[in-house]
Amino acid sequence: MTRIEKTFEKLAAANEKALVAFVTAGDPDPALSIDIISSMIENGVDILELGVPFSDPTADGPVIQRSSARALKNGMNLGKVCGMVGAIRKKFTDVPVIVFSYYNPIYAYGIEKFYRDFVSAGADGVLVVDLPPEESEEMTGQWTGDPLPLIRLVAPTTPDDRMKRIARVSDGFIYMVSKTGVTGSDGLDAAESSGQVERLKEMTRLPVCVGFGISTPADVTQVARVADGVVIGSAFERTIEDNMDDPALAKRLGRQTSDYKAATRMK
Repeated sequence: MTRIEKTFEKLAAANEKALVAFVTAGDPDPALSIDIISSMIENGVDILELGVPFSDPTADGPVIQRSSARALKNGMNLGKVCGMVGAIRKKFTDVPVIVFSYYNPIYAYGIEKFYRDFVSAGADGVLVVDLPPEESEEMTGQWTGDPLPLIRLVAPTTPDDRMKRIARVSDGFIYMVSKTGVTGSDGLDAAESSGQVERLKEMTRLPVCVGFGISTPADVTQVARVADGVVIGSAFERTIEDNMDDPALAKRLGRQTSDYKAATRMK
């Protein structure tokens, strides 16, 4: 079994849902980024989404856009992200690490080189937000050897027939976007998300994780009632941005993580 499969199996046995946490690699600086990630994992992150900073993150709102800008200013690039994956893997042997990227950095790095380097570093999957299923063979067709699941996205506007096609080619888990718009936008329509999760679950045996618009433990509880995992990103990055001068920033993120994780435990 893969680390992703083991994680969801363990959580199901404990009547818990996955806390999937996104942070931008190298924000606010490479050393502190590792400390923040370590604190978050130690306080309950089940799956880490490690964001590759990119100059034109079109699907992301201003909070994550600014986090990418800070990381890039500090010299973060895809090679250094790979090094971070390796460091995280050495410290945390069981936590799945998903590399969250746009296609441009992977293409520029070299598709085969990306695969070799990140599999060797210990990555468990890749999410490429601007690579639709119809075009993904260009990338995954060059990946031969150990599996590196490409995590697929389903949007609120995705019709059922397309959801079925996406489900058929998916691996690892499926990321369901809870709302239209960019990351970090306010508001969560839990009822609407629930209906779409239920329809998708009829089409796949893979876990379904829901993200976008989730910022409070109460939001987590609502989503966790129907989904297998809850994805949070902008709320963590907002805490980083607002507290960069706090010497206890990593501990602050750990406490925030703990609060979210508690909300994934079904009573």
